[in-house]
Amino acid sequence: MDKPWKISRGQIAASELDVEKASAINTLLIRPIGVLPAKPGDPVLPFAVGLFNELRALLKPDAGVTTLRRATAAYVHCRRYYFASAQPDSMRHNLDGEPVEPLSEEDRLVAQKRFLSLKQSAAKTETPEKEAPVPPPLLSKSEQIRAALLGKRNTANRAG
Repeated sequence: MDKPWKISRGQIAASELDVEKASAINTLLIRPIGVLPAKPGDPVLPFAVGLFNELRALLKPDAGVTTLRRATAAYVHCRRYYFASAQPDSMRHNLDGEPVEPLSEEDRLVAQKRFLSLKQSAAKTETPEKEAPVPPPLLSKSEQIRAALLGKRNTANRAG
């Protein structure tokens, strides 16, 4: 896994969750930006280097920079964003969604590794682990004697 992928999967389509994360970013801004998907199926576009500074300039007066940073991080640290960034033909995009430069081989390799790591951890959480059998409760010696005596009494009552 030391070499970037050679075969492109084309544009990576946004899921409903990706659109929700993009929408969270857009609600903090004075206008929506074109680099984010507006509906499921829209392409996930890798950001141009330094795009966050441009986002900060569009921040609504009542919104906080920390909130914008967290919303942006939630979007760019998801599987589909990494998958889109790892493609051999992936391009970085400006605020309007226009391609500005190809991702470097190093950035694509980092994205590839993160994508595979997230995919692997998602697979682990999706496979349900067998639950260990619950052991019977531990009874004290007196509780064990009482249970044994009650068991004998109930047996004697049923027989009589």
